[in-house]
Amino acid sequence: MPGTNLTRDEAATRAALLDVTSYAIDLDLTTGEKTFGSTTTLTFTATTPGASTFADLVDAEVHEITLNGRSLDPAEVYVDSRIRLDDLASENTLVVRADCTYSHTGEGLHRFVDPVDDRVYLYSQFEVPDARRVFTTFEQPDLKSVFTFTVTAPEHWKVVSNSPTPTPEPTGDGKAVWRFAPTERMSTYITAVVAGEYHEVLDTYEGKYGTIPLGHYCRQSLVEHMDVENLVETTKNSFAFFEEKFEFPYPFGKYDQLYVPEYNMGAMENAGCVTLRDEYLPRSRQPRSFYEFRTSVITHEMAHMWFGNLVTMQWWDDLWLNESFAEWACYWCEAEATEFTDAWTGFANARKQTGYRADQLPSTHPVAADNVDLHAVEVNFDMITYAKGASVLKQLVAWVGLDPFLAGLRQYFKDHAFSNATFDDLLAALEQASGRELKGWAAEWLQTAGVNTLRPFFTLDDHGNYAEFSVLQSAHPDWPTLRRHRLGIGLYDAVPNGDGEGRALVRREYVEVDVEGAETALAELVGKKQPDLLLLNDADHAYAKIRLDERSLATAISHLSAVEDSLARALVWGAAWDMTRDGEMAATDFVRLVLANIGSETDSWGVTRIPASAAMAVNLYSAPQHRAALRAEWEQGLRALLHAAEPGSDHQLTFARQYAAAAHSDAALDEVAGLLDGSVTVEGLTVDQDLRWLLVGSLAAGGRFTDADIDAELERDSTISGKESAAAARVAQPTPEAKAAGWQAILDPATPNETSREMVFSIFRAGQEDVVAPYLEHYLEAASTIIDVLGFHKASIVLEYGFPKALATADTVERVDAWLAGADVSPQVLRYVNEGRADVARAVAAQERDAQAG
Repeated sequence: MPGTNLTRDEAATRAALLDVTSYAIDLDLTTGEKTFGSTTTLTFTATTPGASTFADLVDAEVHEITLNGRSLDPAEVYVDSRIRLDDLASENTLVVRADCTYSHTGEGLHRFVDPVDDRVYLYSQFEVPDARRVFTTFEQPDLKSVFTFTVTAPEHWKVVSNSPTPTPEPTGDGKAVWRFAPTERMSTYITAVVAGEYHEVLDTYEGKYGTIPLGHYCRQSLVEHMDVENLVETTKNSFAFFEEKFEFPYPFGKYDQLYVPEYNMGAMENAGCVTLRDEYLPRSRQPRSFYEFRTSVITHEMAHMWFGNLVTMQWWDDLWLNESFAEWACYWCEAEATEFTDAWTGFANARKQTGYRADQLPSTHPVAADNVDLHAVEVNFDMITYAKGASVLKQLVAWVGLDPFLAGLRQYFKDHAFSNATFDDLLAALEQASGRELKGWAAEWLQTAGVNTLRPFFTLDDHGNYAEFSVLQSAHPDWPTLRRHRLGIGLYDAVPNGDGEGRALVRREYVEVDVEGAETALAELVGKKQPDLLLLNDADHAYAKIRLDERSLATAISHLSAVEDSLARALVWGAAWDMTRDGEMAATDFVRLVLANIGSETDSWGVTRIPASAAMAVNLYSAPQHRAALRAEWEQGLRALLHAAEPGSDHQLTFARQYAAAAHSDAALDEVAGLLDGSVTVEGLTVDQDLRWLLVGSLAAGGRFTDADIDAELERDSTISGKESAAAARVAQPTPEAKAAGWQAILDPATPNETSREMVFSIFRAGQEDVVAPYLEHYLEAASTIIDVLGFHKASIVLEYGFPKALATADTVERVDAWLAGADVSPQVLRYVNEGRADVARAVAAQERDAQAG
């Protein structure tokens, strides 16, 4: 609908005209299973009496509209998700009474019925533009106001919003009314209402500025899995850290965290009412990386309370700043204030890699994207926004120093509290605090796209010392900017271990330098003895791909596990993976590097994520003519790692999961079946329900399990997680019938968002090319209408992850190029199809490199 696509210019015009005094929002959640009552009373002023504007309301049946006491005909003024408002007064009151629609897509007000006990759970999700699905709004971040929510709901429910939860007032008919106090001044997108039969646990944090009430909520069927003690400890430690570092009291009174079902994202920073996906309350054993990531999500959303909620972007152009800051701050807090002191290693091994990948796609864009309208915001809400943005801020901290950076932040919070600001406002505060000119730095880092590659260049004297040393910098020709980098360089030598057995790679020396332009000569290293391993970007301050010289690469391949520092290892892992993706290292060599070293890796994210990259190398980047042999080597290598791992360890659990995913030979599938039925055991490995579903999915993909077998497992686990896992297992089967039924369900608007997502991730598998082959055409056929049919969020998941990349051949690239040449589709669709095409083209190039290696 064109009316839902607010443009930046329209928003600026409306903001210049209006100041929003207050919202009073009455929601009746007792009117039925499909819709709810929504009455909004909106007071606002207009700078130009007699002018016109519009309010926003999506997917509603409007019964009554009054503006300043005069009745407006909904059929006349409510068109295309907008309510036209003419002849404004200086002071205005708009009242809109409507029925709005519950969502099953995770947008607006989502309604979920738990299949375990038929209890009802609702939650709102409003970012980017979806408060207008629940109440009448001026839907843009710079029209802040105060919000008074009044909610009617069944009296046994819990109802939570941005203000402290009031005592419900029973109405005598099994219902009650919750009258929330007015909120602080905030943007529409961070308001929230969560209601239903939630389990509630209350606590308090006694902090630097006083008491903050805490609440934790989940579905009744997940109560036994909510590890409240751990969650409360993380919350309190994070509050203590941020209040000290920001020197500004928490602004929103109380702090509730609600774990909700079928959630599209990781979490959302609603002011004082944070919603998180309830998969973060695991019912089965998870590795340390899971809890490390959950902690980063909790700290990310808390950082937003200051950066984003207290001070909010003026328009979505600065969305990157909201998310990049919270992303940087969450890892900073995690490393300093929680048990995950090596969080920056996990960032390098996992999160930062997603930024590097996104920055090398044809859809890359500057961190500070030009978001001309809401459609642009939706597609630019990506890993450039999060991972690259956080990496760039990490580089900025290295550039100006942490203390000046914090001083600038504190001034920024004081100057713009409860209002809107731009990046220029933050930059001015940082310049004043640091004394450094930052506009040029910002231009090259934030207003240009692409990632640089740094590599060493040197000559040696007769004694093996550096006679000259430079860092060479290059860029992709499509994104040619060469940037200033502040980075460390580490010199690592192989020395005997303390126990006299084996060798360790220990850093002998570290220098921190500025690199600029195509070549930077470094006198600091002249005369230094060449190390066994030379590591550019040691300490990972810079955002850049790095290359290893010949000696360093040989050392890394043969002795990677001997590098004592986990962050240094992460940088070597990253360099090897970059080289593999860029066709500079054979996929076979990368896989063997992983098999030889991953068993001794200590970083939890490294253990979890690196084997997933190796699996991609096996299935997509290996030369087709010897892929079968590499698949067998990978499968058996994982089996060996599984049986060699310490019983009960994260390594063992990860290798069990990866082995199940890689299993394709009769012997491996027999062993997977044995693990499932109990005839095969591995000491220390508990085959719990989530692992059972992984094994079921493996057997389904291997052609061993049918729908009947999957249904039998579903009888054991009839939870929503079980239903989603069963759906994923069904579409994994290597039959035309399974793929056809799965694709039809994925394209069905009635399929719940999370169920559809799990099917998309499972349907098009490597090794099933024969049955996947027709779906390139099916995908391209669906692409032109899918956003209209499914809505943006569900459609974007299909477009991004449903591209059949298992068909990684030159013929696929050629066919997609032909389609793109004649496609008449939206920019959103073009973006995702181009990304899929680029992934396949990269895979084809990597296959050629692997073939050259023999």
